[in-house]
Amino acid sequence: MNDKFFTLPEEKQQRIINAGYHVFSRNSYKKSPVGEIAQTAGISKSLLFHYFHNKKELYFFLWNKAAEMTMQTIKDYACYESENLFEMMRRGMYAKLSIMRKYPDLTAFTLKAFYEKDPEISAEIQESYIGIVRDSAAIFMPKIHPEDFRPGLNLEMIIKTMYWTTEGYLWKALQQDSLDFDQLEKDFLEILDLWQMAYCRETPGKGNE
Repeated sequence: MNDKFFTLPEEKQQRIINAGYHVFSRNSYKKSPVGEIAQTAGISKSLLFHYFHNKKELYFFLWNKAAEMTMQTIKDYACYESENLFEMMRRGMYAKLSIMRKYPDLTAFTLKAFYEKDPEISAEIQESYIGIVRDSAAIFMPKIHPEDFRPGLNLEMIIKTMYWTTEGYLWKALQQDSLDFDQLEKDFLEILDLWQMAYCRETPGKGNE
């Protein structure tokens, strides 16, 4: 991509990024017109191609930008500084909500990108996603104390189930015309309480103190 994009005022950069998330989150990769992205951003198509040489380059810029912003926000919210899985997830929720408020279509874009089947991008997206998950797990998994959970439970499966449930809930919420952030927060906190009651020992371990 053309580094001149980063010399643009932040407001204009954000407008182009949001336009990309908006259009790509509502269409398949193949059926997302670059002209519509430019129009939504309030710039010409030729200028958009001046910053990004083709649609694939723009798409992966948006994908990598989403990952970069997510990891930075997780760091800002000290998500992995706790040794309690549910406290990590609570902080992670607030981190994700802060991103969604600034980039309302980012979450829908990342979910749609994950399920994208277009051979031009699907393999690279999956490879990138696996790397992101692996890197995240390497940070938080060593902090979790198995003795905090009820005996006989598969900790890895618990985490996968919570992730699948969270993503499914978000996908359903994103089908609405507008997001109710207060309701998202309320629902997720209730879900966290249910999980904690279902999975944790009654006597707190080190990570639940």
